[in-house]
Amino acid sequence: MTTSSLATRRGKLTLILLCAVGFLDFVDASIVNIALPHIRRDLDFSVQGLQWVLSGYLITYGGFMLLGGRVADLLGRRRVLVTGTVLFGISSLVGGFAGIPGVLVGARLAQGLGAALMMPAALSLLTTSFSEGKDRQKALGVWGGIAGLASAIGVFLGGVLSEGPGWRWVLFVNPPVCVLILVAVYLLIPGERRDARLANFDIVGTVLVTGGMLLLVYSLIKAPDQGWGSGRTIGELVGAFVLLAAFVINEQRNRNPLVPMAIFRVRGIAAADVTQLIGVGGFVTMFFFLTLYMQNVLGYSPLQTGSAYLPLCGGVGIAAGIVVQLIGRIGTRPVIIGGALITAGGLYYLSRIGADGSYMTDLFPGLMIVSIGIAGVFVATTTAANAGVPADKAGLAAALVNASQQVGGALGLAIFSAIATARTNHLLGDRIPVPTALTSGFHRALLAASIALLAAAFIAVRTVNSRGEAEQAAAEIPAPADAPAAL
Repeated sequence: MTTSSLATRRGKLTLILLCAVGFLDFVDASIVNIALPHIRRDLDFSVQGLQWVLSGYLITYGGFMLLGGRVADLLGRRRVLVTGTVLFGISSLVGGFAGIPGVLVGARLAQGLGAALMMPAALSLLTTSFSEGKDRQKALGVWGGIAGLASAIGVFLGGVLSEGPGWRWVLFVNPPVCVLILVAVYLLIPGERRDARLANFDIVGTVLVTGGMLLLVYSLIKAPDQGWGSGRTIGELVGAFVLLAAFVINEQRNRNPLVPMAIFRVRGIAAADVTQLIGVGGFVTMFFFLTLYMQNVLGYSPLQTGSAYLPLCGGVGIAAGIVVQLIGRIGTRPVIIGGALITAGGLYYLSRIGADGSYMTDLFPGLMIVSIGIAGVFVATTTAANAGVPADKAGLAAALVNASQQVGGALGLAIFSAIATARTNHLLGDRIPVPTALTSGFHRALLAASIALLAAAFIAVRTVNSRGEAEQAAAEIPAPADAPAAL
């Protein structure tokens, strides 16, 4: 009988370490949100330039994710995790000491690159370290719960730090955590042999996919400001799709592809990634618009706004534990579908907010409904997206699901912001009071987000129904005929 990895002290510490990496990367996508007014005042940011404090991180995070995942598979996951963590820690320190806008934006771009190396390496280490069925199910359950919690906790921590020691500590908290992670990595994660020669590395594919992803995320982020029908937006989107199409053609012809297209033969992986993309788009949108609603309509302080999400954090934590048990009994597919439907219901409730609303009647019930549903989406989708994937492609599978998350967040904010802005501007043109006009725009955006979650539930029907048993690869992904020898 095989001994459970999670029953050992080393196994538990390894899980804590890898989830800490995931939490750090997830939380930095949201922790600076509430600090933005303080950053703008201290560094004299322009309104247009301020968005790059957020967007800079998301662009490189999403843009380099696929590269980070494949490099981890080829050059060693521990090596890539260490490199990303060092870059993340140093860039956080530089950003914390920034005295001008350009330095802070540059630091956030570097942070995103570090996270793009860390995240797929950590998730693939998790899926390969806990290969036994129940162990892997529990580990992925914890990971999925962390992903759901991080956005809410990031908003809360951003409020606490901004009103306490100051906005710079939003970045200064990262380097000490990175040092602890590095020490733990060398103590707990064994070294690996490199599986590929750099001479055979798919440079063309790397340039095409990274350029395409960077341009795609950038164009989605800029679209609300430039206008969806503007020539610049259309040109950027077309350029991104051309680069990504060229990447697919290159991968099909390359003997040592960066992303073997055969990975999509693994049953249900594409559906899981698309479900994650759409689900995250709606979920991230909720934080964006509710934060604006609480601060600009209800008059909440940053600390009050962050604290408003604490019940959501608790709900996600409890629900994630229940979801892990449900997956073992009924499988991932019904959990994803049910979670998406429940989240859609919660978003619909939140879309009914009023300009004279209150926390207990307009926000709290909807947030608790969402906490139950989104835990199911994150945990079960992450499990389904990694089920049946060969060990040597674990980094790639992890990168795909995380890239879906980043693109989904950017896409959701771009589309739903356009919906909210159009409605608000129309009402302001009719001389409707600002709080009412803003709230009506948020209403439309949250309603659209709830519809997106319904679509995610429909797509989830095509995902694999894994119950956490020891998975066999649903499709063997053959190595290239002239695969290079390990060094």
